Amino acid sequence: MSSAEHVKCLIIGSGPAGYTAAIYASRAGLNPVLYEGMQPGGQLTITTEVENYPGYPDGAQGPAMMEDFRKQAVRMGADCRYGMVTSVDFSGHPHKVVVDMEKEISADSIIIATGASAKWLGLPSEQRLNGFGVSACAVCDGFFFRGQDVAIVGGGDTAAEEATYLAKLCKKVYMIVRRDELRASKAMQDRVFRTENIEMIWNHETEEILGEQGVSGVRLKHTITGETKTLDIQGFFVAIGHQPNTDIFKPYLEMDETGYIKTTPGTTKTNVAGVFASGDAQDKHYRQAVTAAGTGCMAALDAERWLGEQGL
Repeated sequence: MSSAEHVKCLIIGSGPAGYTAAIYASRAGLNPVLYEGMQPGGQLTITTEVENYPGYPDGAQGPAMMEDFRKQAVRMGADCRYGMVTSVDFSGHPHKVVVDMEKEISADSIIIATGASAKWLGLPSEQRLNGFGVSACAVCDGFFFRGQDVAIVGGGDTAAEEATYLAKLCKKVYMIVRRDELRASKAMQDRVFRTENIEMIWNHETEEILGEQGVSGVRLKHTITGETKTLDIQGFFVAIGHQPNTDIFKPYLEMDETGYIKTTPGTTKTNVAGVFASGDAQDKHYRQAVTAAGTGCMAALDAERWLGEQGL
């Protein structure tokens, strides 16, 4: 293990939350060090067009937008580094982390911005067409399929909510469910069943998403009979849940049953003093770039205030 480096404010993860935290922490004179993780820029780097972020009237490409965020953080003085935090020790103070299994860093304050990853079906065609008609966020991408036919896979609250959202924009929404019932809450089920342009496809799973330059259809397989059928669609949405990237913090931080970090309401404070959580690692409700950026700002302000109170 290489010798330890000490920093005042360490930000774990990039994306809108991490980079915004770095901008605010830099302006507060905290000299933040940010480690970008496995996917520098976060989930937005696998999104093509972003049209709902304020200040970009013509929209922006996700990767280019994240590069803008990064450049701004660096211009303010943030030390943005490639590397992944592989373990943490929050048992004492200062907090300790290990980067890439070899470099040890101690930090007076830590801001977690590790985000969440969409769960995917694991099909090669899904990977190939991701960003070209395949999406895991109806709120982000539904707009591009106005007046078209789309399919959404999933049977929980998220899928039901996204299906009703898509139904307002799209001509037809096929909801593909593996079983013969939804797992969603009664209220969400009622909304789905009351929506005329949502068609339920029960007892089917996705075999392949069809199309070359974009989605043109989906081949489904009946879970009981094994028969296949094809739907003509232009968009395919996956809504089988998200997984917060929080495993390394589990020994120390309070989380809900799915792994989202719990924070004191109205703040980004975790149950460990000096550790703050922002973005999709602690937000399972909104999961938008603009809300992630907002909590990144909150985390930096919370860290600055806490460091001041501790005389650090």
